Amino acid sequence: MAQDALSLPAAPARRRMTFQQSGRLMGYLLVAPLLICILVLVVYPFMFAVWISFTDRMIGTEGTFVGLENYVNLVKQPSFSAAVSNTIVMVLAIQLLKLVLGLGIAVLLNQPIRGRQMWRSLILLPWAMPAFVAFITWKLLYAPQAGAFNYILIGLGFVDSHVDFLSSDLALPSVVFASFWRGFPFWVISFLAAMQAISREQYESASLDGASGWGRFWHVTLPGIRHVILVVVLTSTIWTTNSFEAVWLLTGGGPSNATMTFPLLSYYGLQSLRIGEAASASVVLLPIFAVLAVIIAVRLQKED
Repeated sequence: MAQDALSLPAAPARRRMTFQQSGRLMGYLLVAPLLICILVLVVYPFMFAVWISFTDRMIGTEGTFVGLENYVNLVKQPSFSAAVSNTIVMVLAIQLLKLVLGLGIAVLLNQPIRGRQMWRSLILLPWAMPAFVAFITWKLLYAPQAGAFNYILIGLGFVDSHVDFLSSDLALPSVVFASFWRGFPFWVISFLAAMQAISREQYESASLDGASGWGRFWHVTLPGIRHVILVVVLTSTIWTTNSFEAVWLLTGGGPSNATMTFPLLSYYGLQSLRIGEAASASVVLLPIFAVLAVIIAVRLQKED
């Protein structure tokens, strides 16, 4: 019996988890709730919207697969070309204004000026204000009869009669300016935070080398915040293109599609209960945004 007991194979030793493996497992457990939320709240609705855009689904019906028919009908609509041109003009104009003025204000607020903390706090007011309140206020300012802008222009003698900003050729520039005012604080704060991460030694070295103020800005500040500029431009471009409150509250897409955008095309499609066509209008620009995101991500990775 003793000999048989000695001949039995020994029980395999239990493999213990290493410190690295336990740390990896803990990392997965910590990330899992966020990943689940992203899948449920972002990925699934997004993929579902893409699928619906290829169907003729309406309110109360499941719909059938129609391929690219919704996109073909969308392109044939007269408001589609207006939405394309208006979106391009709005994005370029708003981003250019935000970049130039946002960068200039950020540089100013990065200097040791009096009351700097107070100005940094005040610059956030347009961004902190709810979008509904902000654009309703701008609509009142643009009002042709009792609007503040008309009172100022008539009082200063620039015009003889009331100007209807939102029902004339000035509708699109008016929307652009209001959207710029609402969003530029995000650019200012982002640029300011990036500038404060640049070490003072770089500016001191540039000064010792004889660089002027413009030279320090061009060779030290801009290279130091270029990553932030790329990310902010990308995110702001997406936000501006998908902005609904500004156009809807100010003009509703009028006059005569002068301010029509893709979010409004999607909204009007929902009003007619055509969910498939509304979904196609909301995701038609997806390839462009995907390409921009990939280009900027590759550029940032190469620079790093």
